[in-house]
Amino acid sequence: MDLTPYKGLIFDMDGTLIDSMPAHVEAWKKTCELFEIPFDEEWFYSLGGMPTIKTAHAINHRYQQNFDTKRLANTKSDFFEALDFKGEVISSTYQLLIDNKSSKKIAVGTGCRQMNALPLLGETNILPLLDALVTADDVEKHKPNPDTFLQAAQRIGVEPCDCLVFEDTELGKTAALAAGMDCVLVVDGEISNLTKASTR
Repeated sequence: MDLTPYKGLIFDMDGTLIDSMPAHVEAWKKTCELFEIPFDEEWFYSLGGMPTIKTAHAINHRYQQNFDTKRLANTKSDFFEALDFKGEVISSTYQLLIDNKSSKKIAVGTGCRQMNALPLLGETNILPLLDALVTADDVEKHKPNPDTFLQAAQRIGVEPCDCLVFEDTELGKTAALAAGMDCVLVVDGEISNLTKASTR
């Protein structure tokens, strides 16, 4: 893949750099069991990239319930933290990050909360490689809004049009394109198609 046109690379975390989606879904499964909520594994996977609190709201909307969304989100976060294994690095994107660390600015833009993202990035030794980290706590409007990626571009000092985003969900891809950034989808751990932003 020719990355010459880009000055900054922005990676989503869960499912893109780290194979942590199964752990997140497992934490949601435990939460659903506790609150007696129907558990639809495929649906939870489709919400990849969405902050925990937004997923809690989506649960209320889908099942026409009125759960305390903060309590739901905190319960899920506690279950996630308690898991012994949260996922390994995804070799294709991790290697690409390593190969370009010296020549480009590197950021992670995740829908995960900082309290969950920092330990995971630390355990996988990705954190020291980053020039910037933007989490769900750093923006008000989350993916599919562009704010996460725009904030990441600002923090690494690179214009949005000079950034390339790596994402594993359509939600994240929509956010990247809305930010005016080209986007590469990561499918089943492999680097896949490049979609160019209409502004390029």
